[in-house]
Amino acid sequence: MSRPISSPADTTVSLPPGLSVIVPVYNSAAILPQLVARLEPVLQGMGLRHELILVNDGSRDESWPVMQNLARQHPWVHGLCMMRNYGQHNAVLAGIRTARYDTIATMDDDLQHPPEELPKLYARLTPELDVVYGAPEQEPHGLGRNLSSYITKLVLQGAAGAENARMVSAWRVFRTQLRVAFAGYNSPFVSIDVLLTWGTTRFTALRVRHDPRRTGKSNYTYGKLLHHALNLMTGFSVLPLQLASIIGFCFTLFGIGVLGYVLSRYLVTGSSVAGFPFLASIIAIFSGAQLFALGIIGEYLARMHFRSMAKPSYAIKQATPDS
Repeated sequence: MSRPISSPADTTVSLPPGLSVIVPVYNSAAILPQLVARLEPVLQGMGLRHELILVNDGSRDESWPVMQNLARQHPWVHGLCMMRNYGQHNAVLAGIRTARYDTIATMDDDLQHPPEELPKLYARLTPELDVVYGAPEQEPHGLGRNLSSYITKLVLQGAAGAENARMVSAWRVFRTQLRVAFAGYNSPFVSIDVLLTWGTTRFTALRVRHDPRRTGKSNYTYGKLLHHALNLMTGFSVLPLQLASIIGFCFTLFGIGVLGYVLSRYLVTGSSVAGFPFLASIIAIFSGAQLFALGIIGEYLARMHFRSMAKPSYAIKQATPDS
């Protein structure tokens, strides 16, 4: 039976036991054969029914032909080809909705997440837990990138409300049934980690080995990390609006204090506060606070506008045939 390629998975059907590994792919033609070669003995050794879902996220190299060839060679490998580049989380969401087994593992396509560590994460997924993150034993990036990632995870902790949000990673194992909680989600702004919190609060993290990239460089630049953090804050949290309210309240108190100072000075000394610089400074402070609050409101309005357009999270152009 062919798998759905554009609609959310049927969440009313119980899934057979097994493991679906989802890998978003972007410009990784050279390393995909190595990934499959290392995953195969690991999955076979786990003694589970398994599948590998490779999601081509608008790659500009030969990733899709390589994926098609791998699918022909290995019946357990399947490929989805997106119509354009939608982003890592959107690609993972497409894979989640087509997974056929009751447990899902997600990992990067660059072998920074060693397949040999997968059994440890799977074993940690006890009946008391729903999501296990593979946190790195040591951060593999430079200081600047690590700091940016840390800030993004702090934002995620505020947006998701999960205690283990600071240890999130694209290297995760979780129960497929969690997709029921976001089966109807349809927005271009996707955060898999936030969506998982819609279905459970039973998270944990396990320290596992993360390796350096084998080829190329990370597609997550500082700008993309900042953009992702902004999407998290304004797409899944009211924290910025609360911050704007607090700033407005503080400046209101500040204005009342300034007014009290001006009146008391006039009553005590008979003179007003001197001059234009003082007045200009106060106006600049209040104007800046107002523009800051309006900017936050504008970000929320923009996201409401995009969601009202029913812009999809992704669109799939082609899929490899099921074996």
